[in-house]
Amino acid sequence: MTATANYVAVDLGAASGRVMAGRWDGRRFAMEELHRFPNGGVQVGEHLYWNVLGIWSQIQIGLSQYRGRFPESPLGIGVDAWGVDFGLLDRFGRLLANPSHYRDRRTTGVPEKVFARVPEQRILAETGAHTMQINTLFQLYSMVEANDPLLAAGERLMMIPDLFTYFLSGDKIIEYTEATTTQMFSPARHDWARAMLDELGIPTRILPQPTRPGTVLSPVQGQLLKECGLQHSFPVIAVASHDTSSAVAAIPNMSEDSVFLSSGTWSLMGVELREPDTSERVLQLGFTNEGGADGSFLLLKNMTGLWIVQECVRQWKTEGSDYSWAALTARAGAVRAFQCLIDPDAEEFQAPCDMPAAIRRYCLDSNQPVPETVGEIARCAFESLSLKYRSVLDSLESVTGREFRTIRIVGGGCMNQLICQMIADACCRQVVSGPVEAGALGNVLLQAIARGQLADVHSGRSAIGESVQCSTFDPHPCSGWDEAYARFRRLEADGSNRAAAKTTAG
Repeated sequence: MTATANYVAVDLGAASGRVMAGRWDGRRFAMEELHRFPNGGVQVGEHLYWNVLGIWSQIQIGLSQYRGRFPESPLGIGVDAWGVDFGLLDRFGRLLANPSHYRDRRTTGVPEKVFARVPEQRILAETGAHTMQINTLFQLYSMVEANDPLLAAGERLMMIPDLFTYFLSGDKIIEYTEATTTQMFSPARHDWARAMLDELGIPTRILPQPTRPGTVLSPVQGQLLKECGLQHSFPVIAVASHDTSSAVAAIPNMSEDSVFLSSGTWSLMGVELREPDTSERVLQLGFTNEGGADGSFLLLKNMTGLWIVQECVRQWKTEGSDYSWAALTARAGAVRAFQCLIDPDAEEFQAPCDMPAAIRRYCLDSNQPVPETVGEIARCAFESLSLKYRSVLDSLESVTGREFRTIRIVGGGCMNQLICQMIADACCRQVVSGPVEAGALGNVLLQAIARGQLADVHSGRSAIGESVQCSTFDPHPCSGWDEAYARFRRLEADGSNRAAAKTTAG
């Protein structure tokens, strides 16, 4: 089909959200930003929540902006967002409470309590998902343990993107790629790990059978159309609603010798497989299996990403200095390399805090020079992230038996040329950056497939390759990276030893 068609993509990240218009002319995609807005957790007392009604109001603004720019209604709208978090609806379809943020402390110590009832190895083998304290499994078990009345009153669990899909359409679904982020879904059974959940007291009645990407749902509800000034109805489409799955679907030239790196608040590095890999080696190394847009599986590692720098920027702003990313990059580029390093996944950096102070304490405790200036702290973070990617790349090559020549970066981090070059140098691999708005592009791609305008993800990637301009970074030889990597690996090992000792003591 060659007729030009418009789609709306709602692409929600943990730090910002955007509503994008995607235009497909039969050969290429063109993306136009309708509305962008900041996002983040809201602290109330000791707990951290998502302001989902605030996000919803921003989505409505984006739809109103669409009406102001295009005379015709779109052919569809889809929502993608982060994983693991959820809201609960009562039997009347009302949201029971503000959804908790994955960084809320309610899951502290919960994994160990779960494993006392169901062994971790059984959970890993059943779900193929790496244990992270933030996972939906542990959030729900924290509610079981607390006898939380919300869980008793809940009739339907809605993952975050599915909650907004419900606000748009009235359909109560859980989309498949989101389901695979929960550590509650069994890829082998193509269903929830119901026996395990029953043993933990987690009610499976709130979990519908997951909906596949590309499913056309109900039309946008009439009242919303009226409020946003849209004349004609159009369907909501279940896309690959986990933003990583949407982003990977939009990467052109993915091949057997390529790894993807989604760089944002979180960093996710991995490869595409036709079947999940739940081998003991894979799970020991901390990899997880998440659903792909086209029925594939993404074998990937979740890492702390630009969150550390975002938190530094937030802290500096409270102290009266508001640094742009360009300013941070310039300051980082002007200081001496490899002065100090951190492990971005260390426990010290996971919760909201005075991040510059946390970095200084970590360096002091690990007998390294303590970074003092903004440039030194930013450089420490950028170099440490680059070395983390090298560590994960080594592990990926080990478990897959492949040799990877290219790292394909998407997301906000791919706009930063200093970081892209650091990654190329640290990993000694060619880096290809782009598309920046991969999540929104993948969202639109899945909608176009659902409406019959594209055959499959492969053809969509080819079209995206003709639609966007990517940048290439070749590695520069520098022996300093090898020495820094040896230091970084020691920091990782020390962190693993501390975590093991803490678990044993517990």
